[in-house]
Amino acid sequence: MKLSNAIRRTSAALAVGAMSLGLVTVTGGAAQAVASCSGDVSIYGTLSDGRLTYTQVAPNTGNRVKTLIGPDLGFTPKTMATLNFNTILVTSTAGDLYRVDVQTNGTSLTLAKVVKIWDGGWTFDKLVYDGAGHLYGTVDGQLHQYLVSQDKPSGSAHIGQHVVIDTGFVLKTLAAAGDDRLVATTSDGRLLSYRINGVNDWDRSVLKSSGWSAVDSLSSPGGGLYYGRTSGGMYWYHDSDPTDGDGSDIAYHPNDPVDASGWSQSLLSAYADNCAYVAPAPAKSVQGGTIHRGEVITRAKDWYSRNVQYSQSAYASDIEGDDTYRTDCSGFVSMAWHLTTSKTTVSLPDVSTQISKADLRPGDALNDSGTHVVLFAGWKDQDAGTFYYYSEGSPSSDMNYSTANVYSGTIDSHPASSYVALRYDKIA
Repeated sequence: MKLSNAIRRTSAALAVGAMSLGLVTVTGGAAQAVASCSGDVSIYGTLSDGRLTYTQVAPNTGNRVKTLIGPDLGFTPKTMATLNFNTILVTSTAGDLYRVDVQTNGTSLTLAKVVKIWDGGWTFDKLVYDGAGHLYGTVDGQLHQYLVSQDKPSGSAHIGQHVVIDTGFVLKTLAAAGDDRLVATTSDGRLLSYRINGVNDWDRSVLKSSGWSAVDSLSSPGGGLYYGRTSGGMYWYHDSDPTDGDGSDIAYHPNDPVDASGWSQSLLSAYADNCAYVAPAPAKSVQGGTIHRGEVITRAKDWYSRNVQYSQSAYASDIEGDDTYRTDCSGFVSMAWHLTTSKTTVSLPDVSTQISKADLRPGDALNDSGTHVVLFAGWKDQDAGTFYYYSEGSPSSDMNYSTANVYSGTIDSHPASSYVALRYDKIA
């Protein structure tokens, strides 16, 4: 994901004062963000009088570095998406699409030009750019996608391949969080994560089931950094792994905001290619010890890529080649969890705890005692109950990677109602 800067302003006079100060010192301990950023986070915005704003935020501390106020855009803006550090797409309330070229945002915010590149038809209520070529917009609950082929597009020649991804995207806020990855909030306070795979093909996870209803603007520069405005304050968050569809590892900084008040822009848009997620070095567990979820999935993928053949009597090595496990369904989960021995579907509960199916996270398991077990790999649509899983299926299929529903139908040819969700007791 890439991260943009948000702007602090209580009034025009206070905004000018902020420019003269140049730096706001935020008290409280600074947390280390899990993002590799090319510099400070860049956030563009528009004031109620139509003027453009620019803010820089230090990604590792959440401190606002500077705020600049630029000229009036010359039209009433409705949505905006930042393509790069000096190019912004802005729609008007009349449905036209403009390209705003920034000349400088160093010590002042000045524009090279504002040019209309599309006459009518752009009626989206939200517009975001993922930093990797795709422009997304929502209107009437539909999610639209365009391919942007130039850094400074000049109309349909450079913004094309328009498709409607799907319906059902009724969202309060929307931000691009990386290559075909979106984050959004809903009016009932949920924080959602989307991965767009294609038309009628997308994954959705509920990062947080509540607590985000006050957020009226959401921006992300990538790398797991999120900026949410609530009651005029700008708060920052970081997700230690923005790719796993899991919100339990999102850090909040309520006592260390970017600014506690003053963010009154009508629109805010972060430069989505500002930061990138850098996966940590693979963790190495010991047999029977604590293991991180990422390592569980890595171990599972190894057997899948090797297509280890199913057998209730044969054994195969793990990814390190140090330990061997029985090559049936429960032996596979034992291997993924790096247990000291190959458990059965009856004995796996001895090293795990039953959880709600709604609480499943990557690296957990779905177990039908005495029959079958699969490894939960992530949600496809958490609201609908669909998910991805790995399994050592049967002599006819061997290793599988597939989708199913935790609540209905079958999971690997066994009734979903027969499974219970298990979490390994030593998973981190």
